[in-house]
Amino acid sequence: MEEVGENIRLARLRRDITAQQLAERAGISRVTLGLVEKGNGSVSLGAYANVLFCLGLEQDLGALGRDDELGRKLQDAGLGVARGSGRQRASSKDDRK
Repeated sequence: MEEVGENIRLARLRRDITAQQLAERAGISRVTLGLVEKGNGSVSLGAYANVLFCLGLEQDLGALGRDDELGRKLQDAGLGVARGSGRQRASSKDDRK
């Protein structure tokens, strides 16, 4: 995440946009942008997406998980968890009464 934040910071600087300008355009506070640029994991994905959109880098989000080599190998070996394969959800509070 630190590398992602640093890449976002560098992209902002290359575009000669101040942190305050980018925060305003992305609809987040300057403090939140600072956390994004540090790669803080507690910041919502939406904040990261808004920042990337404002920098013209929204297509980078589409690349996430695209080349899932491990997932493909697990799928081919039949080791992945498939839908309907006994996977269960936790019961809701109403079910526990």
